Amino acid sequence: MLIASLLAYAAGLILLGWWSSRHATASDFFVAGRRLSPTLLAGTLIAANIGAGSTVGAAGLGYRDGIAAWWWVGSAGVGSVALALWVGPRIWRAAVAGDHRTLGDYLHARFGAEVRGLMAALLWVGSLAILAAQLIALAGLLETVAGVPRAWGCVIGGLVSTLYFATGGLLSSATVNAVQVVVLVVGLTLAIPWTWPAAGLAASLPATVPSGYWHPLSDGPSGIVYLALLGPSFVVSPGLVQKVYGARDERAVRLGVMANAVVLLVFAAIPPLLGMLARVGHPDLANHELALPVMLRDDLPTWLGALALAALFSAEVSTADAVLFMLSTSLARDLYAGHLRPGASQADQLRVVRIASVVSGALGVGVAIWAGSIVTSLKLFYSVLSAGLFVPVMAGLFVRRAGRADALTSMLAGIITTAVLHVATGGVGVAGLAPVVWGLVASCAALGVSLLLAAPARPAEG
Repeated sequence: MLIASLLAYAAGLILLGWWSSRHATASDFFVAGRRLSPTLLAGTLIAANIGAGSTVGAAGLGYRDGIAAWWWVGSAGVGSVALALWVGPRIWRAAVAGDHRTLGDYLHARFGAEVRGLMAALLWVGSLAILAAQLIALAGLLETVAGVPRAWGCVIGGLVSTLYFATGGLLSSATVNAVQVVVLVVGLTLAIPWTWPAAGLAASLPATVPSGYWHPLSDGPSGIVYLALLGPSFVVSPGLVQKVYGARDERAVRLGVMANAVVLLVFAAIPPLLGMLARVGHPDLANHELALPVMLRDDLPTWLGALALAALFSAEVSTADAVLFMLSTSLARDLYAGHLRPGASQADQLRVVRIASVVSGALGVGVAIWAGSIVTSLKLFYSVLSAGLFVPVMAGLFVRRAGRADALTSMLAGIITTAVLHVATGGVGVAGLAPVVWGLVASCAALGVSLLLAAPARPAEG
């Protein structure tokens, strides 16, 4: 019953994606023809932001660490507020003026081909980690609920997200995402009252929970530390910025991105609560990331289990298609049109981006079958994104003197510092601060020193 419902839902998503993009052009594929309303923009951003880490991963953190797991998704909401109020409108204006379709286009116009190339290389490596995380979560879900082998679960998720994305890019994704968001929010929200214990959550939890289980700013594995790790990446994520490019006007940027931020800040409490509820009924799970799939299998009636399964499936494939969007469009614009064939036609770019999406989907499936933890995979991507891109993009938008050498110095300092500390400390960091925090500090410091030593550069766009 559950698998039959899921297969029917997946087929519906693919058909909707095909129908909405029957006459898609290159502009539709990359930036939805720059005609997304606030509602469609909010929907496609929410669907991209609520994925494996925000559902299965966050519920697992809630199971293990308690309410402080709110910060995993809450940090994305905080970053989205900054994107809505300051960064989004400014970079949208630059994109319209320069006909930019990827973040690489902006960095090329602002800093030159070298910065674009380094950003693209970071993106290609990091994107596979986040794509794999979505497929790992989906495979674990299908394995727990229906006994589907892990490898086949990865293949199913990769196939569905690739098929409906490759038909029409952002145009088809925005339409499909609107359906996915409704299913996602309704399905997971209904699971809370159904599983809420009669004696109350606090009274029903086992005595073995950690002492900071109810502390929202816990200094344990979960807590406000996620703000430094995740917040900056949700301001400069190439996939999210490119969705912002698709807005029809500056008002749509502000309203759509802010609506996405509000939803994230509220939704952030739902997966941790579900994880905590799972600990009441299943206090001895060997793998905390199975908390939500086990609850779905054992604690919900069939009809609600099917809806919740569809909700989680929506979360995983919607974020997977957002990553395919980010990766394949970067390959088509930043590598193919940017370096290999600078004069490539729109038709050529559309053909290449579709091929790239299929190849990227296949690579993501391969990495997912090989890799392990959802949250570990996501931390890798967010660390690289924050340390390498946040400071250069902010400098490009707000520091008029910043030039090519400043951006390259800042990017390299952030990436190298984060990587060295991650290896040297096993990801723990120094003085209670994660490697990515030190990477951001190094990136800022390198930018400042470079600006002091360099001659003034041309002004920023936007």
